[in-house]
Amino acid sequence: MAGKVKWVTDIEKSVLINNFEKRGWVQVTENEDWNFYWMSVQTIRNVFSVETGYRLSDDQIVNHFPNHYELTRKDLMVKNIKRYRKELEKEGSPLAEKDENGKYLYLDFVPVTYMLPADYNLFVEEFRKSPSSTWIMKPCGKAQGKGIFLINKLSQIKKWSRDSKTSSFVTQSTKEAYVISLYINNPLLIGGRKFDLRLYVLVSTYRPLRCYMYKLGFCRFCTVKYTPSTSELDNMFVHLTNVAIQKHGEDYNHIHGGKWTVNNLRLYLESTRGKEVTGKLFDEIHWIIVQSLKAVAPVMNNDKHCFECYGYDIIIDDKLKPWLIEVNASPSLTSSTANDRILKYNLINDTLNIAVPNGEIPDCKWNKSPPKEVLGNYEILYDEELAQGDGADRELRSRQGQSLGPRGGRSRDSGRTVLTTWK
Repeated sequence: MAGKVKWVTDIEKSVLINNFEKRGWVQVTENEDWNFYWMSVQTIRNVFSVETGYRLSDDQIVNHFPNHYELTRKDLMVKNIKRYRKELEKEGSPLAEKDENGKYLYLDFVPVTYMLPADYNLFVEEFRKSPSSTWIMKPCGKAQGKGIFLINKLSQIKKWSRDSKTSSFVTQSTKEAYVISLYINNPLLIGGRKFDLRLYVLVSTYRPLRCYMYKLGFCRFCTVKYTPSTSELDNMFVHLTNVAIQKHGEDYNHIHGGKWTVNNLRLYLESTRGKEVTGKLFDEIHWIIVQSLKAVAPVMNNDKHCFECYGYDIIIDDKLKPWLIEVNASPSLTSSTANDRILKYNLINDTLNIAVPNGEIPDCKWNKSPPKEVLGNYEILYDEELAQGDGADRELRSRQGQSLGPRGGRSRDSGRTVLTTWK
């Protein structure tokens, strides 16, 4: 196609702009004709809103799905995963199998979670079953650790309710929605510190589902050694891995930014826990990411003009079980270190190579199935068209090969539907 791609962004980050300029693309304003718009989640609302939105043409693409929040709002993600489990159960799918205590064998990858104020009574019932447990409260629509706190007494919830100027849990509309989740108080520690994984996942289409895993994810460490002691519940430097919080800690290291590459984590675990167990852990991480995307695929507006790069946050507990904590629609493109800048520049470069083939004016009618040579550091994580015909039984066999067979053994079936190696 003749002509150069005209780009717009409302996110002034050098890792974006340098990538656009490297391709010889031309910057325009949002009021001019544009082909590619890398936008904030606030802007996407306006683009697709009934009142203010406008019809996109075939040569225009954007970096969010219209209702991405079905996955990236904490409350909606949990709601969709719960619905997905119930649907699989109803169908009699072996993926929804439970143990004798009623726990899902394969789909138990999100901590027990309730919406507040809506589920307050259900939460109280659960809290009373194990009154010594710790819970974490998060506002549904905020990021970077804002508004998060830990509780271990019901009186603390009542105080929160009063402080937010609500006399009862019934008046829901006047109150910001929160999720409250069982806190994972046995995280895997390295050097005595808690950490989480930030993994990048690119979705080019939801129906059929096609997604890619970025190989260069990283771990984010807390600056203060972990303790489950209730006296430290208020110390966010112990509990929250968000860089936005940790960078204010006295022990924050500006050289490495409290980050480790996923490859370093893998090498560390292989040397301390063994290769097979480590392989099984990463297979399970891939499994839960794919299941979370399958959970939202039916409700996602699969607009042909859209792609999306998500930031997945995963915590590993001391039994090497991975837990999905949340998914970010706009993972930070701010660089805290030199290595960070290189990683994020390459992330955007590889994302653009998949989303905008050959850097040419886009045609949103293309089949969104790029050749392997352009994937860069991405690897195909799941391709529904390839997997069709495999069915739940085959998927279950792949899951059992990973988690129920010999430690870390893998089914040969799994490679067709879910990525099983990160090298």
